[in-house]
Amino acid sequence: MRSVARSWRWSNLYLAVVFVILYAPIAYLIVYSFNSGGTMTGFDGFTLEWYGEVLQDTRLLIIVLNTVIIALLSALVSTIIGTIGALAIYEVKRRSRQNVLLSLNNVLIVSPDVIIGASFLILFTILGIQLGFLSVLLSHIAFSVPIVVLMVLPKLQEMRTSMIDAARDLGANTWQVLTRVVVPYMKPGIFAGFFMALTYSLDDFAVTFFVTGNGFSTLSVEIYSRARQGISLSINALSTLLFLFTVALVIGYYFINRRNARAAEGGERR
Repeated sequence: MRSVARSWRWSNLYLAVVFVILYAPIAYLIVYSFNSGGTMTGFDGFTLEWYGEVLQDTRLLIIVLNTVIIALLSALVSTIIGTIGALAIYEVKRRSRQNVLLSLNNVLIVSPDVIIGASFLILFTILGIQLGFLSVLLSHIAFSVPIVVLMVLPKLQEMRTSMIDAARDLGANTWQVLTRVVVPYMKPGIFAGFFMALTYSLDDFAVTFFVTGNGFSTLSVEIYSRARQGISLSINALSTLLFLFTVALVIGYYFINRRNARAAEGGERR
């Protein structure tokens, strides 16, 4: 019992150290976004001046709107394509072919962002696609689709084939089986894929940096550009707002997932 208690203590200590390392820089950034001194070296007093500066910047608000539109559109399109892709992979009967398709799907996930961004830049240049809204949207859809596939496919693999067989025995056609049995069952995976794609799109910098242009920008690229010009606590305020929005998305996904899990448990009890 003592050895178990010690190992439990050490594991808790390890987790605490990891969380401190991960979140201490973010906490430091958030605290100094309220600093009236205008520097990151000493906290002189509390102020909301930097948040007011961010909210009064018309160009920045347009960039925020661009970022949200890109994130929502890319998440929606990639969720549709990724769900169809997961269904296609699931329908492949041979295990070896499934593994090949999954490996191809994972290429964009394991590849460095710099390589992906440079590849998209070359592709858009060859195709004559002007860098801007469309190029950013297409690239975000491309790297979000594999994420959605990985979120949806496990739910399909968990589904019992007897459910599909029972629906067919009751006279359901292929479309009814898909819309009334398969899609409702994998709904938690679809929601997870959508929120993951949305988060990845909001946070992406490396790929977006390569494919943006013609005056079009996203928040991540704008923050980087402003940080290169010198220290300004408006960057802290902007980064804090982006971080809090991402946290809100994660919390929203958690509650939706929890509600779906309760609904699934209630359906099984019935």
